[in-house]
Amino acid sequence: MNASPSAARAAVLDIRGVVAGYGDTVILRGLDLAIQAGEIHALLGANGAGKTTTLNLLLGFVQPRSGEVRVHGVDPATQPVAARRQLAYIPENVALYEHLSAAENVAYLLHLAEQPADALAIGAALCAAGLDRAAHGRRVSGFSKGMRQKVSIALALARKVPALLLDEPTSGLDPQAATEFNHLLAALRSQGVAILMVTHDLLGAADIVDRISFLRDGRLALQVAAGAGPERFDVPALHRYYAGAEALR
Repeated sequence: MNASPSAARAAVLDIRGVVAGYGDTVILRGLDLAIQAGEIHALLGANGAGKTTTLNLLLGFVQPRSGEVRVHGVDPATQPVAARRQLAYIPENVALYEHLSAAENVAYLLHLAEQPADALAIGAALCAAGLDRAAHGRRVSGFSKGMRQKVSIALALARKVPALLLDEPTSGLDPQAATEFNHLLAALRSQGVAILMVTHDLLGAADIVDRISFLRDGRLALQVAAGAGPERFDVPALHRYYAGAEALR
């Protein structure tokens, strides 16, 4: 199992030597992480390793004490609104407007992002995200988690942003829904979207991602690229490493 450094060319999501935290608490301690266009990248680590802080850093909710962060060339510390326009974010529990339909949610959220689209484009995005056409006009209050994620993916497709952030995207999904979700990520990858996925699901991540990074105590401890064969990662070896890292907590 060989560690692989981040690619040297310009990355869509780029974190270099970042130290960051909350108040007197330092969480990230010199983090280096780069995600290229058309790459799905999984970030794993024990609780408290810095995964959520990394997402907040890219969203502009946490400012680095030192180091640099760029989202498609934009500094989220000094231009947070401009940086957020470059990405879509899907949290573990997708927040949608319960009284609105799937199509209405996408339309309203596109309006907020200052990227309005007509009904035809919104319908096409929902179909591309795998949501049954009969559900487009239904209120999302009755949607499953998988259906809600499809609405969020449709929003990302309609916005045509260069980057996507995911927080535990397959948590609570049944195997079929998780497989469908991976197909959607593969479609976004083919469009050149840079995808950063924070997850605890090593096995699920190994099925779809191009690179896996492990955080330990706010630092990049290991980074592994997918191989060319059907067994893309040495999952047993990675599991032993991951389990060992958590046991050290």
